[in-house]
Amino acid sequence: MAGRGTGADESLPGLGREEPADVPPARRPLAARMRPRSLTEVVGHAALLGPEALLPRLIKADSFGSLLFYGPPGCGKTTLAEVIAAETRSHVVRVNAVLSGAAELREVLAEARRHPSRKTVLVVDEIHRFNKSQQDLLLPDVEAGAVRLIGCTTHNPGLYVVPALLSRSHLFRLDPLTPEEIAGFLARALADGERGLGRLGVRASAEVLRQVAEMSSGDLRRALNCLETLALSAPALGAIDDAAVAAFARERRIRYDDGGDDHYDTASAFIKSVRGGDPDAALYWLFVMLEGGEDPRFIARRLVIASSEDVGLADSRAIGVATAAFQACETVGLPECEYALAHATLFLALAPKSNSVTLALGAAKDEVRSRPRQEVPLHLKDSHTQVGRKLGQGAEYRYSHEFPEGISGQEYLSRPLELFRPGTAGAEGQLAERLARWKALRTEIRRKEAGS
Repeated sequence: MAGRGTGADESLPGLGREEPADVPPARRPLAARMRPRSLTEVVGHAALLGPEALLPRLIKADSFGSLLFYGPPGCGKTTLAEVIAAETRSHVVRVNAVLSGAAELREVLAEARRHPSRKTVLVVDEIHRFNKSQQDLLLPDVEAGAVRLIGCTTHNPGLYVVPALLSRSHLFRLDPLTPEEIAGFLARALADGERGLGRLGVRASAEVLRQVAEMSSGDLRRALNCLETLALSAPALGAIDDAAVAAFARERRIRYDDGGDDHYDTASAFIKSVRGGDPDAALYWLFVMLEGGEDPRFIARRLVIASSEDVGLADSRAIGVATAAFQACETVGLPECEYALAHATLFLALAPKSNSVTLALGAAKDEVRSRPRQEVPLHLKDSHTQVGRKLGQGAEYRYSHEFPEGISGQEYLSRPLELFRPGTAGAEGQLAERLARWKALRTEIRRKEAGS
């Protein structure tokens, strides 16, 4: 639902509040209490927020238009949006695209038009959740300057934000925070007696904080939640030790958005590792997907595709292995089908590679789609009907098995083409030799026929 408007006279700690207004500060999660209140407190993103970067200059001059922040969870998208609104003393309206509908959006935009002097900033979290109609509602007011939009998304804006809105916004990509950046902020949170955990008197070594940071996969919010859990479970005036972190790590779930960029990016890395012949990388990305909750049948389908697209005729056993892995996912399921997926992944990664099937398929598609269709030669046409036989269909067909190596010398196209070009990897080298020998046989047969 639409969030409450925030005027310039309200205190900064209220900005970005994720809990209901009546929740006491002490009961709010550490990540909410420690949310940065100014640009100087924002963690990381030196390229985006450094002294020579564009964004800080736009904020200082209060001359920014609509902005889109794109990055993984916990990298600071919403925090940055809230800080920008606070730094420019703007009237803030917060909207979560999961909870808001078109009616609320119209109300927010109409209110902004009624009060143009407020400098309304509309912060939309998870903007990719808005459908096309809801995003289109924003366009007139964004274009007219009635509101300045700051959209936050974990999904690729090129796929989830309508082109018209994307073209009217300045897009900034935020990368995951580094372990060093996260560990430094965790140390600050552990020592902060006002908003952090300082009053608990819990200690943690730099190495322990580094372990927590590495475990969070670039997600600062996850790291802070982990630190809070560990601190609250530590003995009074005690310390967070390696054993406590190890116990917490056993229960963790890796960062993986199986419906967004992680799904596509990790699958891409997986297949490219298989194609590149790196079994270690292929296995790593395989189990990132499995640990993240990816459907094993999706992974198996990608292996079936790769077996023809990337291995092909260099080792034709690959398609059988990949198809068997898919059947294992269907009939056995997790966790046992992990063995079949690992088997197929390693087989394809270690197999000789050829994209001759891919290139031949592309050449055939291009030929059929870009040039007039060839007619079936008369000697190849069906001859099982009396009418067909009277028309001479199939009359001059030569049965291949009656000739040495099955090569009769006949043409099978009205206009010969060369679509398939074998490579030299694996079994395909032998196929290339065989194909060359057959071409020579055909040439010799035709030469003899022409001379007779």
